Amino acid sequence: MERLECDRMFVAVLDTGSFSRAAERLGTSSGQASKLVSRLEAELGVQLLKRTTRALSSTEIGRAYYERIKALLEDIDALDAAVRSASGLAAGRIRLTVPLSFGTMHLTPALADFALAYPDIQLDVSFTDRIVSLVDEGFDLAIRVGIPADSSLIARKLCDIRLAVAAAPSYLAARGEPRHPADLTGHDCLLDSNFRDPHTWRFTDRDGAALSVPVSGRLQFSNGEACLTAAEAGLGIMHGPSFLAGTALQAGRLKPLLEDFTDRRLAVYAMYPPGRHLALKVRVLVDFLAERYRGEPAWDRGWRR
Repeated sequence: MERLECDRMFVAVLDTGSFSRAAERLGTSSGQASKLVSRLEAELGVQLLKRTTRALSSTEIGRAYYERIKALLEDIDALDAAVRSASGLAAGRIRLTVPLSFGTMHLTPALADFALAYPDIQLDVSFTDRIVSLVDEGFDLAIRVGIPADSSLIARKLCDIRLAVAAAPSYLAARGEPRHPADLTGHDCLLDSNFRDPHTWRFTDRDGAALSVPVSGRLQFSNGEACLTAAEAGLGIMHGPSFLAGTALQAGRLKPLLEDFTDRRLAVYAMYPPGRHLALKVRVLVDFLAERYRGEPAWDRGWRR
């Protein structure tokens, strides 16, 4: 087992390009990462890595060893997954990356319930809106909101996401209610810089045609929850996923707007690298989340026409 630990660390170092990133991937310290690789070199009696203050690279024999041992480790992991699947035991550590707002608001309760149901599975959850490389950074699974970009990842849809336009009753009483997306040009719009172009809001009209409207506003945030807070305070009109605004819409703190134009659907996806075997621990989590979000999402109930 100790030799496997050394081999896994060596592979992680070359995959990530540094001891610190390899240590983060495998849940240890950079000092321990260096020790494990040095121990492997001592056991083999060869130098696998060339270390300088500026760079880290493999020796010729290190590269050859990397190619063979990485394939062997993948075979071991595949065999382990197959045996666990056949025995019906879901166990081990899952590293997953989830978007910040959706993760904290909706995934955290689901993951807590999952942890209660599967006590032999450890969850290591990273909350970030950055699109991480699952393979390079050592993640088993990603939960992403939007439309999957072309990639080699497998995507399983968990639920639809509706974009909602909403404002507080106090704002609408003072400024009036837009009846068409074109009316937004005369309003204070709350800009979310997480969108590719926060100054352009996109809709689908009654005939299913795409419609783009330029918008402006004095408040811009790189966080959807901040836009929600500003909207509830009467500072402008927000345009964002209904999983953010759903509770405020259900409670009447916000009023939905332009409902005939906002049915441009996105989705929440579970994404994972392709392989001969999907580890049982990952499969049971994906199945759990798919069941959790099956049907109309809770945040869309009670406020839509």
